[in-house]
Amino acid sequence: MLHFVRFLRRAAPLAVLLAALWPTGHAMAAKQSASARARAPVVAPPATTPSPVPLVPLVPGYGPGKPDPDVMLISIYKDLANSRLAQAQQKADKLVEAYPTFRLGQLIRGDILLMHARPVTGFGSASRASNDKLADLRNEAMVRIKSLRDRPDPDLIPRSLLQLRDDQKYALVVDTRQARLYVYQNFNGHIKFITDYYISHGKFGINKLKEGDQRTPIGVYYITSRLYKAKLPDFYGAGALPINYPNEWDKLNGRSGSGIWLHGTPANNYSRPPLASDGCVVLTNPDLEKLLGSVEIGKTPVIINDKVEFVNNTKWNGERQAALKLVENWRKDMESKDLTRLLSNYSKAFKSQQNENLNTWFVKSRLPLSDWPDLAVKLRELTLFRYPGQDNMLVVTFTQDNLSSKNKNTVRKRQYWQKEASGWKIIFEANI
Repeated sequence: MLHFVRFLRRAAPLAVLLAALWPTGHAMAAKQSASARARAPVVAPPATTPSPVPLVPLVPGYGPGKPDPDVMLISIYKDLANSRLAQAQQKADKLVEAYPTFRLGQLIRGDILLMHARPVTGFGSASRASNDKLADLRNEAMVRIKSLRDRPDPDLIPRSLLQLRDDQKYALVVDTRQARLYVYQNFNGHIKFITDYYISHGKFGINKLKEGDQRTPIGVYYITSRLYKAKLPDFYGAGALPINYPNEWDKLNGRSGSGIWLHGTPANNYSRPPLASDGCVVLTNPDLEKLLGSVEIGKTPVIINDKVEFVNNTKWNGERQAALKLVENWRKDMESKDLTRLLSNYSKAFKSQQNENLNTWFVKSRLPLSDWPDLAVKLRELTLFRYPGQDNMLVVTFTQDNLSSKNKNTVRKRQYWQKEASGWKIIFEANI
């Protein structure tokens, strides 16, 4: 154990993390309970709440004989911290047998083997890798363990997910700070945690602004297509799920670039360091394969956050109802054909897709209302998201049916609402 103590002293960042990982008493029991529930098989709600049938069910776990690498890593570190070198080695052997290209697993196994022969004086002592590569692997180890330690209570809901439409089976929520992707399923309007995966993102962090800046965008996006391994270079691993970056808000704010995907890793590497991509969100191939068969093109949202905020059901439902009320008031004002009332919903800072100001856009877009006697406006297939990185912004998407005795039409519409001093106002609106 003295060898391992020396190892921890020399690998200071990891030592600090390990020291914080195993608190005693009820707090640790609570965390273990939450982690166990998060990894437990999904149990459908009672019969009174029928669950939708996904294309391919997404379930936690890695299959028979395939340990969860994050759980296995933390178990290895616990064994080392408690002088159980033989048990740690057995688990490290099992880890690399299951994932032979998992470089972090191989590195830790090498250090453990070296501990039998001589003192280990630093992270990766058994490796000849460069300092930069060792730093990357150390960062991966730390973020994997930290994300397990800080895993959110599965009973909480991401604040950004206010409402999914009935036919949206899943939502993917990315937390770049935790290097984690959380999967939520829509059970008849109830948002339920399913599982989570380790991810890598842009080499230079978040807030993508332009092509080639190697940053990952923050925002609400949708998966636009599904690309399989056979049609891609090995760099993308098991496949890819492109998203619609830049979205309307990105374009309005002058952000450019393209080709932001969720994709896998090359065959010779199980995973990548936390900051390693050109802006894409990168998963291990086994995790990406689960998503490939389950997401729905054009329907599955991908909400990319710097830090996901989780709230209880009471707070979530309160914010959801407040957002629904905003949209309902807009609908009533639209139906009234009272242009003054309707205009009061819009921000003076409003800009259209054609960069028109509010007055120009409003006059042009609302004049046809005079041709609609006894207008009835119906909204359906409505989604509500609190926009990441913007504390006071909502993005609302819905299908709008306009009905009267003379006319009928249907449009799919997206609105961005921003909270101003005078209240919530629409800052952007377009048919999509």
